[in-house]
Amino acid sequence: MAGGSPAGDALLEAKILDAIRLCNKTNQPRFVGFLDEREAGIAQQIVRREGFFQSSFWGGYEDAERVMFGAFPEYYDQPALSEFPLCAVTVSYRACDTLTHRDFLGSFMACGITRASLGDILVGEGKSVVFVREEIAGYLLSQISKIGRVGIKISQGVQGELPQGRGFQSIGAVIASARLDCVVAACCGLSREKAASLIRSGAVMLSHEEILSASAAVAEGDKISVRGKGRYVVDRVGPPTKKGRLSFQARKYL
Repeated sequence: MAGGSPAGDALLEAKILDAIRLCNKTNQPRFVGFLDEREAGIAQQIVRREGFFQSSFWGGYEDAERVMFGAFPEYYDQPALSEFPLCAVTVSYRACDTLTHRDFLGSFMACGITRASLGDILVGEGKSVVFVREEIAGYLLSQISKIGRVGIKISQGVQGELPQGRGFQSIGAVIASARLDCVVAACCGLSREKAASLIRSGAVMLSHEEILSASAAVAEGDKISVRGKGRYVVDRVGPPTKKGRLSFQARKYL
């Protein structure tokens, strides 16, 4: 999880505030992104500060790492994921050809495509799926025929199932409570003191938000990022053991 510059954070804040302002003025949805996890956390803080609750984040599929911010008018019963200006393209190639996330990113950016226009890149064997802003999908379909030195074919939408992209490592433990320091310690194999120190230093994000309190509550479904240690999703907290502690299950993104 890379840190951002003050100038970059200020520009992002201006974009989020502008999206909210234009949404209120035009009564039409407005979008920003793609955003990485840290940027999404900043956007969430701005939304709460401004008291603007008709917003959502979406990256094209559940558990996306890179997402768009969407501001929606009040007449929406709930944010419409189908209106986010993003789409998926499927990249097919021979199964014997090995491509990496870095290969895709390098080839796209060499063609002048910015990182903000690209969402998650899910790399599989013989097939990868890339989430992109709608306005560049046509360019990819018509102009990109190779990734590195590998010949590829690009088609609109998701063909078949999504590639796994990344695997998971299961984590099981018994923790004293559902406090953030206990959960981080269990996920990262650290002492509670070390986990608390990481939290206080700003190295931990809970569901895309930087949290500085070691006593913050963690719930099932929460996502946790620890700088230098990895990303995790909490699957289960509880039930209590006979000694009053909590059984705990999580997964680490590989």
